[in-house]
Amino acid sequence: MIEVKNIFKAFDEKVIIDDVSAVFKPGICNLIIGASGSGKTVLTKCMVDLIQADQGQVIFDGESISQMTKEDRKELRNNIGMLFQGNALFDSQTVEENVRFPLDMFTNLSLKEKNEKVNKTLARVNLHDVNNKYPAEISGGMKKRVALARAIIMEPKYLFCDEPNSGLDPQTSMVIDKLIHELTIEFNITTIVVTHDMNSVMEIGQHIIYLHQGKKEWEGNNQEIIYSQNQLLNNFIFASEFLQDAKKMRMSNHS
Repeated sequence: MIEVKNIFKAFDEKVIIDDVSAVFKPGICNLIIGASGSGKTVLTKCMVDLIQADQGQVIFDGESISQMTKEDRKELRNNIGMLFQGNALFDSQTVEENVRFPLDMFTNLSLKEKNEKVNKTLARVNLHDVNNKYPAEISGGMKKRVALARAIIMEPKYLFCDEPNSGLDPQTSMVIDKLIHELTIEFNITTIVVTHDMNSVMEIGQHIIYLHQGKKEWEGNNQEIIYSQNQLLNNFIFASEFLQDAKKMRMSNHS
């Protein structure tokens, strides 16, 4: 579980995160949504200790980052998996080498043990016979699954996903959402997904916080969001006519 308490962050007197508090539980997909510039990325950077909040606390399973020793922080980082928006794969390395990279960096396993783990993890994200291919030789959806395999190869307790469906077609996006959801449940991971993809929100949004200009304006799940009376949230999620019609239909069925 990750808890943020009264997080405040400003740059050059410009407030980016304004007194945000939330609890992110394991075994479910926790989503952070909001328009560009709403503070989503800065909040997650505070959570993974890349940026230090000006005020407030980030607490991992009862222990505040600010009170951790250097060794504790190192151990925490080893328990965090990251799925980056642009995948961040090494173009000069094969799929196998990319996925194995964290094991090479942070474990003393033998090469045989590492490769066995790589093969098992690639199979878990439904990738077969791609070990010796390079990122340029595989599709965008496959690259995302390689990046996801690398993110979970160390069996992290916490998984951060930054716009995981960016640049993917709707069908491939659904595959990635399904994988993230399955892995979260299977390994009881505390998963944080930063997104503005409303399909992801409706498919895997078991816990959602909505940020607007640095403030937490709404919190709930994908069943509750459709009936929200928060005008800022509604303006964000029902920007398209299609989603407006979907809301009207749900509201009609609900009544």
